Amino acid sequence: MNIDNESLFEKAMARYQSGEEASKLINDFVEITNSSPNQSAGWTCLAWLQLLCNENQNALRSARIAVKLNPQDPQSRINLTIALLDTNSKGVREHIDFVKRALLIVPELEKELKESIKDGLNRKPDWNSLKKVQSWLGM
Repeated sequence: MNIDNESLFEKAMARYQSGEEASKLINDFVEITNSSPNQSAGWTCLAWLQLLCNENQNALRSARIAVKLNPQDPQSRINLTIALLDTNSKGVREHIDFVKRALLIVPELEKELKESIKDGLNRKPDWNSLKKVQSWLGM
């Protein structure tokens, strides 16, 4: 990722963390992923924003790219699981099982993932697919 793109990523993340609506950030992350298509964090964030905005087909595509670029990232696997649920697609179990194994190997991930789930439910309280994932992961 070049310096301009890194700065755009950091600024967009700061705006998200300060409570800006997901819909206002999607275009920034589209720009980030267009300029750095091999950077998985941009795709992971874009998928999350698209899920928050009920852009489920776009989120499925973005989440698949994120997982392909970084198959070890539990957050991208959670995003893909949610996108699969929200599009009535198959393949959920493999991603949930991966995240469960990752949590056993690296227990420190649990705090980060719990915060992400809490954030998602604060922004979208009726997010049933995220609630399912939360339950499956025992969080």
